[in-house]
Order: sequence, then structure tokens, then C-alpha cells
Amino acid sequence: MKPQAEINPLANLDEWEDDLLRRYPDPEAIANEKSVEEYRNYDNPQRDTVKEFYRLNHTYQTYDFVKQKQKDYLAFNRKEMPIWDAFTFLNQLVDDSDPDTDLDQLQHLLQTSEAIRRDGHPDWFVLVGLVHDMGKVLCLFGEPQWAVVGDTFPVGCAHSDKIVFPEFFSANPDHANPQYNTKHGIYKPNCGLRNVDMSWGHDEYVYQMMKDYIPEPGLYMLRYHSFYAQHREHAYEHLLDDHDREMFKWVNLFNPYDLYSKNPNPPDWKELKPYYEDLVAKYLPATLKF
Repeated sequence: MKPQAEINPLANLDEWEDDLLRRYPDPEAIANEKSVEEYRNYDNPQRDTVKEFYRLNHTYQTYDFVKQKQKDYLAFNRKEMPIWDAFTFLNQLVDDSDPDTDLDQLQHLLQTSEAIRRDGHPDWFVLVGLVHDMGKVLCLFGEPQWAVVGDTFPVGCAHSDKIVFPEFFSANPDHANPQYNTKHGIYKPNCGLRNVDMSWGHDEYVYQMMKDYIPEPGLYMLRYHSFYAQHREHAYEHLLDDHDREMFKWVNLFNPYDLYSKNPNPPDWKELKPYYEDLVAKYLPATLKF
């Protein structure tokens, strides 16, 4: 059994976003309560916990690990509940150490979806904002943080040096495996991401949960919103096909709403509830399997 420090190296599940905002600052358009520079503003923004998180992530996220997690979780046989019960379940992850907000998970998701809605995007896009972090329930099923959040990347091929802390991949068993450590690895050039296995986490989990219910652009947002090595660094062009490149325009559109919609003013759930109940009923079944 892994020690607690290897399961939860971060003080907060979302602490890894601090590193994202430092690496990829965005314009002020959505961060309307405070400046971008103020977000994730800890006394020491380059904390050892973030580095340790990525050391564990890069060491343990192997091709075999991913395939095992797909087998373990994509049967969706752990819980079945309405989405509103799922949000209550997710709220157990609230942590006072988040410097950006003391709101619960549903309120954060509502802030994301409301920012999308205010800009006049389609209602399925609003729904993506509402559900995009729902896969973090993996932590409540006993998954370590490094298997729930963090930058995602393809497994089964060489790790790009554009991934954060690439030096930690030297401890990953796949790094020395000639089947997996070449540019294309087990994949064919420009095979399309639909044929590529990504590191395991909340992105892939919620995508698989929603893949029968949301239009394809929204599914790309869910599945690849943490794939920064590609949508910010373009490090895996050799695996993408033309369809991926077209869909990634939607991923790029979504990400600022995810990163910069937090503010200290809680949404008025009483006022918003009828809209979101109708939206969920339009696209999703009465209960979801987890």
C-alpha cells in the first residue's frame, strides 16, 4: 500500500492549477473579479508539493497502468445516481486550502457554466461547463491525486519534452521500453487521437461517462482540456489527424472558462435551478453510472 504522501502530495486537489496558470496565463476577459496574476496566488507559487505531484504522476502513469484503470472504471459499476446526487458526492472534496474560492464543487461548476452561458454559447457547451470536473469523484473511489488531476499526455509512445517536468519520466518503466519509447510508439503516424490512449484521470473518465449524450465538440473539451502539451505546445501533431485539429478549436475555446471563472460570489442556485434542471433533463438520463 502506498504511503499517504504518494496518494495525496497536494494540500488541495486543484493545487496543480497553480502551475497551469503560471505556465499559461490568459487574458483578463473572463477573470473579472481579480487579475490573472492574483489567481492561485500562494506565498510560494513553485511549491515542492506540485513538483512531487508530477514526479509521482510521471513515474506511475504507464501504458499498463492506464489499461488497468480503463478496465477497473469504465464498467461504471460503482454507483448509480442522479447528477444532482453526484454533485453532492463531489462536494466532499471541498478543501479550505484553495486560495481562489471557498465555494463547493457545484458552485465552481456553476460559475464555469454561467460564464459560458453569458457569452451566448450553445446549451450543450453550458452543460460541458457544468460537468467537466465531475470525474474528480475518482478521488472518492480511492484513486490517488496523480491519477485524477494533472496535465494529461499520450501513453504508449515517447513522452514529449514539452510536458511539465519531463525529467521525471526517466523513472517511468515505459521510458526504457523500446515498444513505447519511440516517437510514434504503438501508434501509426497521424492515426487520430481516437486511437491513442491518454494518461488516466478525470478528463478521460467524464468523457467516457458522457460520450453518448453530448455533441462531439463538447466531448473533445471534456477529454482533452488537460492535454496542455498539445493544445498549448502542439507537441503531438504527429499523432493528430485533420479532424482532431478542427475539434481542438473547441478545446481552446473552453479552457479559459475553466481556469478563470472562479470568483468569491456564489451563484444564486435558487434562481438558476430551473434552467439547469431543464438543461440536464434535455441531454442526460435520469441517473448516471459511475
